[in-house]
Amino acid sequence: MEAARCGIGLTMYTVKEIYTTLQGEGAQTGRGAVFLRFAGCNLWNGLERDRSEAACQFCDTDFVGADGPGGGKFADAVALADAVARCWAETVKSPPSSCPSPQGEKGRLPQGRGYFGRPLSPRGERQSEGGLPPAKPYVVCTGGEPLLQLDEPLIAALHRRGFEVAIETNGTKAPPPGIDWICVSPKADTPLVLTSGDELKLVFPQAGAEPSRFEHLDFRHFFLQPMDGPELRANIEAAAHYCLTHPRWRLSLQTHKLIGLP
Repeated sequence: MEAARCGIGLTMYTVKEIYTTLQGEGAQTGRGAVFLRFAGCNLWNGLERDRSEAACQFCDTDFVGADGPGGGKFADAVALADAVARCWAETVKSPPSSCPSPQGEKGRLPQGRGYFGRPLSPRGERQSEGGLPPAKPYVVCTGGEPLLQLDEPLIAALHRRGFEVAIETNGTKAPPPGIDWICVSPKADTPLVLTSGDELKLVFPQAGAEPSRFEHLDFRHFFLQPMDGPELRANIEAAAHYCLTHPRWRLSLQTHKLIGLP
């Protein structure tokens, strides 16, 4: 069965929330995605009373517990991957390309038609109403720190459901193989283990985490993201100026906050 093919994985995954939105930051801005937010972080326990002891005191995310939309305890990788696939399907009204059909694994669909009657291409792929292949489902594994829980069996289970798998990590943990898109957001005074990937997104400014410390690393994209908070306007101006004078860096704004998305 699938659990055997994917491996055992964790005996339990603790998830804060699962929801669909548009990616609001970095190189994938504007792309529809399922956000899979794992509970827990290795740089802060998430409790306000202990924020002063956090490595990233500017953290704007609630990752404590499993009480968010779609959150909970998941017994294995298959159960969690199924929950992610359902979340995607409920939003786009069509399951990911390799999910079981509504008739089951052995169900038969009308000739030349796909899920919910959508036409198939000559190769058997579902097509959108405009005749183009559907977009590849995309899941962003985030936290907290997702690499405390994300493992090979879960990545494999998500791939089997057609998902492209991305992570947003603080870079202090080594990732398992198979991740399709790696975004690292370094924090000052923390050990950076993950020094290569697709994008490096640095919250700016941070004393002890100046951009020059990271620009030699092996990433395809380098972003400065102005630190949110009471100094946001000044931080935007400072980040924009730095990007203008250091062209390797690009500006990343939290566009989901600007337009009121989660």
